Amino acid sequence: MIAGTRGSRLALVQTDHVIDMLSEICGERIERRIIKTKGDRIKDSQLYSMDSRGLFTRELDIAVLEEEVDFAVHSLKDVPSDLDPELVIAAVPPRESPNEVLVSRFDWDELPPAAKLGTSSLRREAFCNHHQKNFKMEPLRGNIDTRIRKVMEGEVHATIMAEAGLKRLGLENYIKKRFTLEYFTPAAGQGALAVITRRDSELMVSIEKITHYPSHQEVTAEKTLLRELGAGCQCPLGVIARASDGKINLYAVLLTRDGEILKRVNVKGSVDKAEEIGKKAAKEMEDYI
Repeated sequence: MIAGTRGSRLALVQTDHVIDMLSEICGERIERRIIKTKGDRIKDSQLYSMDSRGLFTRELDIAVLEEEVDFAVHSLKDVPSDLDPELVIAAVPPRESPNEVLVSRFDWDELPPAAKLGTSSLRREAFCNHHQKNFKMEPLRGNIDTRIRKVMEGEVHATIMAEAGLKRLGLENYIKKRFTLEYFTPAAGQGALAVITRRDSELMVSIEKITHYPSHQEVTAEKTLLRELGAGCQCPLGVIARASDGKINLYAVLLTRDGEILKRVNVKGSVDKAEEIGKKAAKEMEDYI
C-alpha cells in the first residue's frame, strides 16, 4: 500500500500516525510517497486573497484518483467541501485538540496595539480585531517551524496557530497561551485528519476501522455548515462541534473582518444527526453571509 502526503514535517508525522494505525489492522507494509501541492509552492500570498479550495489537497487527490497512491492523508480543515465524487473520506482518526494558541515571547495581554501579528487567516485577524487588539497584521506563511522561527527572531511579535500541529510535533513549549473555543473559535475540522481514498477502493473496509466516531461526527457537522453556506477562507467564520455522551453541540460565530459579530449560533442534538445539525446551523446563519 502507498500513502500520499505533503512533504512538511507535520504532514509526515500525521501520515506516519495513520500508517501505524492501519498497519496494526491490516498487517501490510505501507510506504509514503511525497507529493508537492500548489499551496506548498505559493509562499507570498494571503490565503483569503485567492481561490484556496484544494490548495493543499488537489494534487494529492489527483494522485489517489490516478492510482499513483492508494490513499492520502490530509489535515481535515484543508479538505474542500466539494470533494471529487469519485473520492471519499474513508476515515477520521481520533481528533487532536481543536484549540487555537498564541506563539509569542510576550503574554497575550502584554502585546501592545501596534504589535505585529503574523497571520494569513482572515478568521484569526477578525478575532484579534473583535478582542480590540488593534495589531498590525503581517502576512505569515510557511510550515510550523518557519512560523515559530520568525516569531522567536522578532520578525513579528506573535502569531496564532492550531494547538494540534504543535502537539503532534512536540513543540508545546512554544505555546504562550491556549485560547478557549469560544474566545478564539477555530476553523471547521481543525485538529482532525482525513484519510481520502477512491470510493470504489477495496481498502475501504480496512481504512474505515481507524475512524473515531465522535470525531467523525464533529467534523461532519462543522463541514456541513461550511458546505451549506458556501464559506471558505474568504469568510471570517469560526465553528466547533463537540460530541459527548451521545449528544453533539455545534457552536459557530460569523464576524466581519473588523471584528464585529454578525451572528452566533448554538445547535444541539443527537450525535448521529451531525449533518442535520450542520444544516440547521447554516439555515440560521445564511442571511448574514
